[in-house]
Amino acid sequence: MKLIVDSGSTKMEWILLDGKQVRMRFFTGGFNPNYSSVLLLENLISQVEAQSIPSQKNEIRTVHYYGTGCGLEQNRELIKAVFENHFPEAEVHVTHDLMAACHAVLGHGKGIACILGTGSNSCVYDGKEIVGKAVSLGYLIGDEGSGMHIGKEVVRACYYGLMPEELRCKFNETYHLELDSFIQKLYHDEQPSRYLASFAEFAGVHQNEPFIHDLVKRCFKAFIEVFILRYEGYSSLKIGFLGSVAFHFQPVLKESLREYGITMAELAVGPSVGLVNYYGE
Repeated sequence: MKLIVDSGSTKMEWILLDGKQVRMRFFTGGFNPNYSSVLLLENLISQVEAQSIPSQKNEIRTVHYYGTGCGLEQNRELIKAVFENHFPEAEVHVTHDLMAACHAVLGHGKGIACILGTGSNSCVYDGKEIVGKAVSLGYLIGDEGSGMHIGKEVVRACYYGLMPEELRCKFNETYHLELDSFIQKLYHDEQPSRYLASFAEFAGVHQNEPFIHDLVKRCFKAFIEVFILRYEGYSSLKIGFLGSVAFHFQPVLKESLREYGITMAELAVGPSVGLVNYYGE
């Protein structure tokens, strides 16, 4: 029995895998070791033990944890120790969300794995290890092509008067957003990147409008130039995408890729199906 855990800052997915069969799949709150106390993780695991897998716990022999904030070794070791304490009979593996993207969209093959969700990132995978990784500068000066980037550009276009009047009216009808309250929330919210990303939904609904289409396309071109073209030999590599932004904006994304001679090989909104296939082989 294997326990697969995919953790974001706000949501954590748990999959109990018995061979190729998914015995259980459920969600809890998320955990990010950069922002959250280890006590939160302890409580989440205790909740799962008591409510979701009380009878199966002792059958689990392997735990595979993929998490945001796990790029730092100290964070990986912290999480590993917590899981080993709760699952003493299991072998525990902790790695970051980029590896989840590799396993989910590339499996055991070589290629470039791209993440386009609230944030963005990419890496080169040789079928076993990540052998090349883009510089990710976070939401303040990076995350090109992400939901945060698209949402920020939508808000800028509205307030700077760049958005067509009809679209601007629809934006105001949707959000009833006052400038003062927007600034206050943006600079005092605990997760400003997620707040900005929430406005990408407006772009998703109106992505067939020429103005929004071009706005999103500019964001994706920025992603391609920073996160794909930087890799030597990218044109000969399989390229897979993971994330809600890649999934919901796929027509614009594919169009943007074609302009650089790139074809999308795989696309998944989330990693769970790919991870089940990866470990169920």
